[in-house]
Amino acid sequence: MSARWVVLTVVSVLAVHGCATFNPRPLERVPFRERAQTKQEDNVRVTASVPSAEESKQLFGVNLYKRSIQPVWLEIENKNEEPVWFLPFGLDPDYFTPLEAAYLNHFAAPHSANAQMDRHFYESGMGLYIAPGSVRSGFVFSKLDEGTKGFNVELIADGNRLWTFTFFIPVPGLRIDHRQVDFKALYAEDEFVSLDEEGLRRALESLPCCTTDKKGKGQGDPLNLVVIGSGEDVYHAFIRAGWDETETIYKASAIKTTISFLFGGRYRYSPVSGLYVFGRPQDVALQKARETIHERNHLRLWLAPMLFQGQLVWVGQISRDIGVRFTTRTIVTHKIDPDVDETRAFVIQDLWYSQGLAKLAYVEGVGAAPITEPRGNLTGDPYFTDGLRAVLWVSSDPVKLDDAEFVEWEIPPER
Repeated sequence: MSARWVVLTVVSVLAVHGCATFNPRPLERVPFRERAQTKQEDNVRVTASVPSAEESKQLFGVNLYKRSIQPVWLEIENKNEEPVWFLPFGLDPDYFTPLEAAYLNHFAAPHSANAQMDRHFYESGMGLYIAPGSVRSGFVFSKLDEGTKGFNVELIADGNRLWTFTFFIPVPGLRIDHRQVDFKALYAEDEFVSLDEEGLRRALESLPCCTTDKKGKGQGDPLNLVVIGSGEDVYHAFIRAGWDETETIYKASAIKTTISFLFGGRYRYSPVSGLYVFGRPQDVALQKARETIHERNHLRLWLAPMLFQGQLVWVGQISRDIGVRFTTRTIVTHKIDPDVDETRAFVIQDLWYSQGLAKLAYVEGVGAAPITEPRGNLTGDPYFTDGLRAVLWVSSDPVKLDDAEFVEWEIPPER
């Protein structure tokens, strides 16, 4: 490259950034607070909302999501006679300070707009001190979580009094698969069967062993999981444990999947191919991404026409992806870890340690397949299993590790 070309390039960059402007939109002109959630305990009230990528760009004049920065707006009202302190570490241990978030979005060339940006971010930040009888609001700059944003707002007062408010807020932008499902249309009200404990056990044992293809043929991955809880309990328990929702298969998600496949990226919301139970593809798919798209734990859930003590019953399949390859039918397909019982154990531990597991049991129904005589799924991957499916009662509210119960229906055999 000639010296003349280098000079022209530098001059062009300076010219572009020399014309850069910083024009954030006023808070009241961006409608993100229409989706706000409010929670109150004693004399403390907390309201929270999460702007979308486009709303964040309007509020702060730069593309924060591109830098993996997500602003969370809070309003805290303190009706106590003593001050309350907000602890941003509880919301996100890796949060960005306002000036750090601004610096990461500075224009490349020295420009007065950068100083304006610093001032705007600083003044928009959520302070730590909420005086008695006052209301304070502002933004915390957290790491990016698309889909549903789960976080805690923790406050402390003199005497070590602590308040914890847990929020799960949907963020517009992704085409999440389960948001496309009309759950009320899956079954008529009189199709649901209320079961006692023995009836639940027998009903779960009589379920099909495995998923099928769209035509109801073949045996796919084993139905090795049952989750009991409302839809909200299920989402919140898994999101608290760090699981992500999945996007539907459409042009943008296909492009992101392809890029991740080719360059080994980590696509947290990668689509999950359809497997069938009750004559339909999964109602919900969740995943826990690892370093690349080639490696992840993912599960599928189908709402069953059963109720246990007023709670919904979800039939599920969980497996661990250890490799990936292209297919013409589903963009990509993953090779699963053949030891599906190990993956079943993983999700139990994960929910237990994240305090989302209230009760655990095992039932028969899958059918044993030893390592010496493995079965195959629809894409030809072998797997072996003790033949049990785990039954998990989940909770939106934290459950202490030693409060989780074990119901002795079946005991997994020694390996």
